[in-house]
Amino acid sequence: MTVRRRSSCPRPFPAGAIRALCTAVAGASLLTGCGVLPGTTGGSREPVTVMTWAPSGTNATNLPGMPAMAKAYARWVNASGGIDGHELRVLTCNEHNDTAGAATCARRAVKEKAVAVVGSYSQHSREFMAPLEAASIPYLGGYGITEEEFSSFLSYPVNGGQATLLAGNGRQLARGCERTALVRPDTITGDDLPGLLNSGLKQGRRGPAADLRAAEDATDYTGAAEQARERAQDGGCVTAVLGDRTETFFDSFRRVPDDGREIRVSSVLGSVGQSLVDRTGGKSGPFEGAYLTGWYPVASDPAWKPMRNVIEKHAFGDDDIDPANPGVQTTWIAYTALKKVVESINDSVITPGKIMDALDRGVRVDTGGLTPPLRWRYEDMLGAPGFPRIVNADVTFQVVRAGRLVADKKGFVDVGETLGDTTHTP
Repeated sequence: MTVRRRSSCPRPFPAGAIRALCTAVAGASLLTGCGVLPGTTGGSREPVTVMTWAPSGTNATNLPGMPAMAKAYARWVNASGGIDGHELRVLTCNEHNDTAGAATCARRAVKEKAVAVVGSYSQHSREFMAPLEAASIPYLGGYGITEEEFSSFLSYPVNGGQATLLAGNGRQLARGCERTALVRPDTITGDDLPGLLNSGLKQGRRGPAADLRAAEDATDYTGAAEQARERAQDGGCVTAVLGDRTETFFDSFRRVPDDGREIRVSSVLGSVGQSLVDRTGGKSGPFEGAYLTGWYPVASDPAWKPMRNVIEKHAFGDDDIDPANPGVQTTWIAYTALKKVVESINDSVITPGKIMDALDRGVRVDTGGLTPPLRWRYEDMLGAPGFPRIVNADVTFQVVRAGRLVADKKGFVDVGETLGDTTHTP
């Protein structure tokens, strides 16, 4: 039996009085407080409540733009009548980059009856996935940083996560690097990265990368930078995947005395982006010529115009929202998927079960060229070891030229076969 929420609008008036009141108010403004949205004809459809979480204000990776993008998206769709007549209510949560914070956000999503967690980031999937699974709340369009996002039956990813980025980075580096040194976090999540990178290098007929562990929250990486240069040698490449601390690493790297060796730098989008290239000197900075692997087209691609329009009109100048940030982009794509799913259900009440049923049955999501068309049927999933629920194994190769991130190779590169050759660490 479906239990409807009680309306927050007052009831103790005769029907005629309510009609008169609404007629009078509608002459001056649009009603929104009693379930009536601009562009709709009534309040018969219940609101859709979702949550978006990400870390903010921590000493490691911070992605405040993801919840901010979710809020801007909600303002946009609600100004146009909601999603299929449903008001979109977005709850946000700071998961603080720790296990307790991730679990707290998940429990809050359950308590506040969210029908899905959408477009979120957390490294602590074991802590947040358990409460979601207990309450049967789907996790739609997570950032893709953890293994559980690609194995839990409740997770519906929109990209191939860090797995595809590292495998793709290996493919990209194999095209021009004789040797590679990888600098990565000394964490459980970081332990998966060498095998993924090496799968791409192997496909490009290159040997495995030197694996250099580093503290995730260090303030100086001089030692790691010296080791990376030594292991890459002349004609080699150094790739670093340290989240927000990638900038700190490459700052240390450029301060290491020049010994005359030609060494190219590399990373993945999310650790390095256009804003970081700009901050560090553009075409005169350390990232000129850098190889970068991403999930989506370059930020200047026309396919991002709808997102940019929403940010311009509904983000109210929120500096947290960087349209070139992969976290912001992932949140946009995740909410694009949510909108399509809710519209496909076409019901007055949206529940977690109805969302999962629509996804499992194969609702098709067109993202306007930002990804291939997305579907989450069993037959759409890659089934790679450790990452069975990947449905989008495409990446993009980018390079910094004249201080701007541009395409290094036109279109998408499918690394699904590369992932199938990965030596996975459980």
